[in-house]
Amino acid sequence: MLFNSDLVIDVMDKLLLSCHKQDMSTPTLTIKRYDSNSNRSLRPWSAADEFLLQWYNDNADAVTGHLAIYNDRFGYLSCHLYKDKPTVVLTHKSQEKAINLNVAGNTLPPLSFSDPLSKMEKSIDLVIVKIPKAIELFRLFLEQIVQNSNPGVKVVCGFMTRQFNAQLLEVAAEYFEEVMQSKAQKKSRLLILSKKKTPESKDLLKTIEYNEQSYKQYPGVFSGKHIDYGTQFLLQHLDLKDSDGCILDLASGNGVIAKEILAKSPTAEIHLVDDSFLAVKSAEINIQGNKITHHQENNLSIFEDEKFDLIVSNPPFHFEYEINISVSLALFAESYRCLKKDGSFQLVANHHLNYKTHLSRLFGHVNIVAEDEKFVVYKCFK
Repeated sequence: MLFNSDLVIDVMDKLLLSCHKQDMSTPTLTIKRYDSNSNRSLRPWSAADEFLLQWYNDNADAVTGHLAIYNDRFGYLSCHLYKDKPTVVLTHKSQEKAINLNVAGNTLPPLSFSDPLSKMEKSIDLVIVKIPKAIELFRLFLEQIVQNSNPGVKVVCGFMTRQFNAQLLEVAAEYFEEVMQSKAQKKSRLLILSKKKTPESKDLLKTIEYNEQSYKQYPGVFSGKHIDYGTQFLLQHLDLKDSDGCILDLASGNGVIAKEILAKSPTAEIHLVDDSFLAVKSAEINIQGNKITHHQENNLSIFEDEKFDLIVSNPPFHFEYEINISVSLALFAESYRCLKKDGSFQLVANHHLNYKTHLSRLFGHVNIVAEDEKFVVYKCFK
């Protein structure tokens, strides 16, 4: 049953206000973004994170048991709640690195990490969730929570009001009897979920068809309904040579580019790299072989100079709701370092990103191989 009326909201607010507020000040911590974005106006937390922390502090006397934290990108929540020894559920390598750097920067003890597919070591009693952009990823979080929690578990979810989607309530109601929505605070809101249901465990893997092949994909992986049109455009114009013996699929997603390459170059050594844990796990299902290696990484530091004959990519330029080409630009520089002298870097991008200007600063030659009204395919030579 879904509760979302003003009456329920008012009752909930009164109950929250009646709780004894935690008699301690929030520790002063320095939380940094630890990413390559040059926009210094961007903070490593939002008003929704602040609202979640406030709720936790206001209800400290009633909070007991094991805490889990989901979708904490830079560690604002994890660092402030470190004394409760939370299990922090990670989806990206960049997230893990940022949280560890903020933990070290504030001289805090190490945190315990998990992922959204594994069984929890301890049953969960309270969950703090920063709601992700992908509704299906939120569903995956709730699926894991109900399967790994005690009967009285409470889930407190934060989001910015401009990002509200009615599907959030529908998905939450699949897993919990009570779904209460707070009033807005600094343009953010909370969903508080309680009285969990016991639905049958769901297989949340999706199947996507492309070029007479089926690809499995976990929620939250890029382009969840079909193979991205930019990726398809790149595959149509990809230039493979017999001499391309060592190949990198950078930002590999579900592995479709690597699998198409393998079909044409079955003896090649192929490495797949993606920041996303769920992307890597998807690709591991879709492409396997003696010369296929999967890496969860957000950069190319694990590779030596001049390793690859060919690097292919549909590079990322956003993270959640944030557009960020700094990530791609850093990967371009790393690609130049890892590319052999006679090798090529082939990528697809949206026209409006104007990547040729940036690529020309790194590579000796940058050619436009193909373009349409939305995408452009570049071929770069060292």
